[in-house]
Amino acid sequence: MNDKAQNELGKYRELRNEVSELSDQLAKLHKDEMACKKGCSECCMHFSVLPVEYFSILQELKANPPQQHLELDEEADDCNFLIDDLCQIYEARPFICRTHGLPLLFMSLDGNDWELSTCPLNFTDFDEFHSENTYPQDTYNSKLFLINQEFVKNYEAEKFGDFDMISINRLVTDLKK
Repeated sequence: MNDKAQNELGKYRELRNEVSELSDQLAKLHKDEMACKKGCSECCMHFSVLPVEYFSILQELKANPPQQHLELDEEADDCNFLIDDLCQIYEARPFICRTHGLPLLFMSLDGNDWELSTCPLNFTDFDEFHSENTYPQDTYNSKLFLINQEFVKNYEAEKFGDFDMISINRLVTDLKK
């Protein structure tokens, strides 16, 4: 991988750390309203991610391979890395997995209203959401998208468009290479 693409992986990891810090703060703030705990996998499923996120995770897993995984194809609904309700790639997991369970604030598709998404197991008696106690999903998705744009411009091993996604389950195949 060339230096420019590698640099974008570094920017992705910095942003991922920022997302993790915010997610941790929000989880502590909402600890009484959240049912999410170690072993809860209600939200865990197969996802596709942007190339910058995929190749960052792949690099990390090559350096520290998961102890277990399933052998599901890229179209499976389940994630190859969820074993007995525990994530086998927890430290390297993508943004979407880092924010599960949190109150997510985002702009509606028509762009006229803010919408809130929460896990149905969480926040059953809580409805005082505002910008200070929610995860600003559009803000971080935009930052991720811009980093990915630069990554795909500079990644030479495969060609990707700005909106291409890669199945997280492909990691099993790529880890064997």
